[in-house]
Amino acid sequence: MNDYYADLDVARDASAEEIKRAYRKAARRLHPDVNPGPEAEEQFKRVSQAYDVLSDPDKRRSYDMGADPYASASAGFGQGFSFSDMMDAFFNGAGGAAGARGPRTRVSRGQDALVRLDIDLADAVFGAEKEITIDTAVACSSCHGGGAQPGTSPRTCDACGGRGEIQQVQRSFLGQVMTSRPCPTCQGFGNVIPHPCFECSGDGRVRTRRTLTLKVPAGVDTGTRIQLAGEGEVGHGAGPAGDLYVEIAVRSHPTMRRRNDDLHTSIEVPMTAAALGATVNVDTLDGAREVTIRRGAATGETITVRGLGVTHLRGTGRGDLTVHVQVQTPTKLDAEQEDLLRRLAALRGEERPQAKTTHAEDGTIFGKLRDAFKAR
Repeated sequence: MNDYYADLDVARDASAEEIKRAYRKAARRLHPDVNPGPEAEEQFKRVSQAYDVLSDPDKRRSYDMGADPYASASAGFGQGFSFSDMMDAFFNGAGGAAGARGPRTRVSRGQDALVRLDIDLADAVFGAEKEITIDTAVACSSCHGGGAQPGTSPRTCDACGGRGEIQQVQRSFLGQVMTSRPCPTCQGFGNVIPHPCFECSGDGRVRTRRTLTLKVPAGVDTGTRIQLAGEGEVGHGAGPAGDLYVEIAVRSHPTMRRRNDDLHTSIEVPMTAAALGATVNVDTLDGAREVTIRRGAATGETITVRGLGVTHLRGTGRGDLTVHVQVQTPTKLDAEQEDLLRRLAALRGEERPQAKTTHAEDGTIFGKLRDAFKAR
């Protein structure tokens, strides 16, 4: 005699609800429609028989006492047995497999769409309005999503009678087992379209190109996605549209680099301006701005200009602009300029300068930029 408790993987004192849950789990895993094959079919028969015994108080009592639970059945187990009756437990008593599924609807939600939008750094800093053109599915204007030619309509499927599925009865040791599968004639919809729409071929939607105006918020960066609800593809049968996602890609700027919400740029100043100090104009995304070079400035020093960086995407205000200073050393001197520099060196006692060893990149524009951008 089979060990029905082991077949369902439950304890011998399992409650009726625990037995039902165990059977549902096993039936989902071993059902021939999900797991075809002789081994799975044999296991499915075993768990079905186990459930038939353990879900019936009288049969379970006989089985627990060591008796044959089918001894009192004159015609043997399962004569006239309906698979849909047994699967009532599996589908929570919803009328069996056929009653639980029924015909499918032709209307479904459309898929989401993803497009890329390239913008300039200034657009990311200040925000902008951009037009985007997309190819997507929209409701068919001829049949309005119904799929049938104007003046016609779908008709009930003759093969399944509108149920969307057909049933087959097979004989097994369980008796007559009834299974259901989607109707191949109507693909499970319960109706057929004898005269499909010429425009959409019965799909209820057509593809077209359309243009949208997108408001790009200030502060976006490469990888930022903007969601436009209901602007994706219309579903089959003119069902609800999905969403459109616009992924931002910020183009490189010739003189600016972004780090988080701060901007970085570099300027070159003459050696004399660095030695004496000066006020120079710097090109920013907000236009020219004056910055002050301190007396004795060296290559690699930075000047911070508050509030000229990127607008905070979530919050208020803007980041900062960091100006990296690079001192230009003259390479071509005429006789008078060379004489002046030699006199300056003599006055500073630098005719024979002593070199000081430092890290190869410390204090240089390259070292500063390396430290500023290595985390990007």
